[in-house]
Amino acid sequence: MMNIEQILQYLPHRYPFLLVDRVLEMEVGKRILALKNVTINEPFFPGHFPHAPVMPGVLILEALAQAAAVLSFETMGTRPDADSIVYFAGIDEARFRRPVVPGDQLLLEVELLRNVRGISKYSATARVGEEVAAQAQLMCALKGLK
Repeated sequence: MMNIEQILQYLPHRYPFLLVDRVLEMEVGKRILALKNVTINEPFFPGHFPHAPVMPGVLILEALAQAAAVLSFETMGTRPDADSIVYFAGIDEARFRRPVVPGDQLLLEVELLRNVRGISKYSATARVGEEVAAQAQLMCALKGLK
């Protein structure tokens, strides 16, 4: 539904911090399903951990937040400008169920629960296949959008 060139129009992130490769499904105002291909070439693997590479949990949450940002901008019918940014406002009930390793395809499913005065709350789940890798409730604040 959305390729990397289109995603780049919604996210200010760039390598090595762009963590969404493709949007597979989107219901504007409701949910998004995005994909992150996890490869051994990720810059964090040499240090996390050299003997058993595992994607850091905080980066799984960041990938979910980036998918949420795409959903939010598409829902608002706008794109970010040079002055706009989405910040984490809260992370609740984060749980990590399975390690994410090189070769995995991380499915990022985010549901918009509410949006009030620029602060949005989401239910987010990261999966590898049918297995849940991580879950959390995310709150994000949009700053600077004109």
